[in-house]
Amino acid sequence: MRPRASRDAAPAPHRPARRRRRLGPDRLLALAVLGGFLLLRLWDPAPVEILRLRTFDAFQVLQPRSPGPRPVTIVDIDEDSLRAYGQWPWARTRVADLVRRLTEAGASAIAFDAVFPEPDRLSPGLVAQSIPGLDAATRAALAALPSNDAILAEAVAGGRVIVGQTALAQATDGDPALPATGFAQIGPDPAPHLAHFPGLLRNLPAIEHAAAGRGLFTIVPERDGIVRRVPLILVAEGRMVPSLALEILRVLTGSGAIVVRSDAAGVNAVAVPGFAVPTDAGGSVWLHFDHHDPARFVSAKSVLDGSLAPERVAGRIVLVGASAIGLLDNKTTPLDRIIPGVEVHAQVIESVLARATLSYPSFAIVVELGLALAVSLGIIALAPVLGAGWLLLLGAVVAAFIAATAWFRFTELGILLDPTFPLAASLGVYAVLVFTNYMREQMGRQRIRSAFGQYLSPALVAQLAASPERLKLGGEERRLTIMFSDVRGFTGIAEFYRSDPPGLTTLMNRFLTPLTDAIIERRGTIDKYMGDAIMAFWNAPLDDPDHEANACAAALAMLTRMETLNARRRQEAEAGGHPNLPIEIGLGINTGRCVVGNMGSDLRFDYSVLGDPVNLASRLEGQTKTYGVRILLGATTAAAVAGRFALLELDRIRVKGKSGAEVVSALLGDEGLRQAPAFRALATEHHAMLAAYRARDWAGARARLETCRTLSAGFALTRLYDLYAGRIDGFVAAPPPEGWDATHVAETK
Repeated sequence: MRPRASRDAAPAPHRPARRRRRLGPDRLLALAVLGGFLLLRLWDPAPVEILRLRTFDAFQVLQPRSPGPRPVTIVDIDEDSLRAYGQWPWARTRVADLVRRLTEAGASAIAFDAVFPEPDRLSPGLVAQSIPGLDAATRAALAALPSNDAILAEAVAGGRVIVGQTALAQATDGDPALPATGFAQIGPDPAPHLAHFPGLLRNLPAIEHAAAGRGLFTIVPERDGIVRRVPLILVAEGRMVPSLALEILRVLTGSGAIVVRSDAAGVNAVAVPGFAVPTDAGGSVWLHFDHHDPARFVSAKSVLDGSLAPERVAGRIVLVGASAIGLLDNKTTPLDRIIPGVEVHAQVIESVLARATLSYPSFAIVVELGLALAVSLGIIALAPVLGAGWLLLLGAVVAAFIAATAWFRFTELGILLDPTFPLAASLGVYAVLVFTNYMREQMGRQRIRSAFGQYLSPALVAQLAASPERLKLGGEERRLTIMFSDVRGFTGIAEFYRSDPPGLTTLMNRFLTPLTDAIIERRGTIDKYMGDAIMAFWNAPLDDPDHEANACAAALAMLTRMETLNARRRQEAEAGGHPNLPIEIGLGINTGRCVVGNMGSDLRFDYSVLGDPVNLASRLEGQTKTYGVRILLGATTAAAVAGRFALLELDRIRVKGKSGAEVVSALLGDEGLRQAPAFRALATEHHAMLAAYRARDWAGARARLETCRTLSAGFALTRLYDLYAGRIDGFVAAPPPEGWDATHVAETK
């Protein structure tokens, strides 16, 4: 007897299969796409990072940092200063004079966004060495004078001055005797997470020793060249060094060292007494920028010539930098395309003092991944329950919530959260679900096509697949352009293939295929094939506001393709040693209101068009043989395209089966031919010939006609002008009756 437990356990292997069926391939694909998005965010390639950064830029553009008190004044080495005191670098004595004047004006700190690494070439001793023939006494007297660098060092020592340094990509050897800023570390060593530079460009030792502080003015832009973060600490020559802004704060607070707080993810803050500045893992501060403000700047010239009001400097932090074009110290921020680099340091100081910096915490990626996962899984779970419309509405609400949350955190908390990744991931999942649902519907429609395609036209089958309710008789009235195409002398071609019916079939396929392609590519609808003839129309079933021009363009393309086919067949005939039978076609095109729709019986019908314009288009195709042209247009079509194609009005005719007259025109080419001087000359003379003919000026018409013959070389209009020559001769011999309106009655179809 089989144990009961085995009977109960038998169905278990089928449960995973049932779960897979419940899950469905579309939701499995959506889960795979979600996994791809999560891996992409963890990889964080350049496009993903740039999208995130540009989103943060948009936040700042929408709400820049509110301008508050301006604790920083920028002494600007601008164009006026260079015009007054010459090119930079200035003599160190002038820089010393600048420092003394700022100190006397009451600046709380003076910092240089510049570095003085080489001795001043204008120092008396160096000048004495560079002047040939100078007597020894004068040379000795000059050498005894203090150097310009010593004068600058003395001025620096007399105030609270922070000198600038810059990081280098080339290795340098540090001087252990030079002063350096101390650091206190709380947490793991932060150095592995910081930006590293092998070299450091310092000031002259005398200036370094005299300064109250030393800081790097190095700024590292993002990949797209925009400054969004400024490093507060870096590693240069193998040790940590502060930024210029951070060193200014250290000097102002009287701190002996800078505190660096870090964890396993990297740096999270740097601090001086009274200020703890949150940073990213690499020790950089995210700036909430204010717009460029000229009020921050004063010209160095105004300081040196004593015209500057002391209150612009008293009690303020003074940054000395350059905005002159030739000094090339410009940066791009999210708010301003170009600002002087020194203003970035000013904005760092202002943001820190106002506690208005931004932060992008290390756990932000966890929040973003969690949001993407929660929203996407919700969409996958609810997709079978909710319709596409409700799901889209719910997604829009969730998207608005994510965007609002990111905006709130930015404006109220100063914390950056990237809404683009959760939105992109959830949108990708939604798009996959919509696409797979669409593919299911398409497969269902394909089954309809497979079932009916062998009985009905492809155009009708496509409409039935999209709208099965159209499976009924009926039509609608629309303005259409109709084309008839027929092969000239096809009877002779068919006779040539009388012993080779498959060869005739192959030939028909060879010329019908390119003709059909030319029609379809220009939005035409094939109505039917009638042996070697094609009937097509435009502006149904889909709207085509430019249907007349598309029909004309298709007709010209058909002629071009036939020329290519005839050239290929001529080569084949020469290679095979058999006669060449070129294929020539004639086309008639007409426009008018017709009835288009499903025509036929209850058992068999087709999508077709009926109406008097259809009959006229067929008659026009037949008349191409009479006039010796390849494309003939009805009056309505010609009027619609007259300014875009090369047309010649040919005649006023009354075709067989119609009581009214129709003005017909030949289509000879496109806009390029219409603008050609040869065609323009022919068109002018041709219209004059028609005018003389219709005015019964037979002599004038004959003279114009002969000129037209000369001008029409290359346009294949010989038969047309032979026709008019014969008519003129006939009317000279037997004038037309009174009331003659120059209408020609076509006796043949």
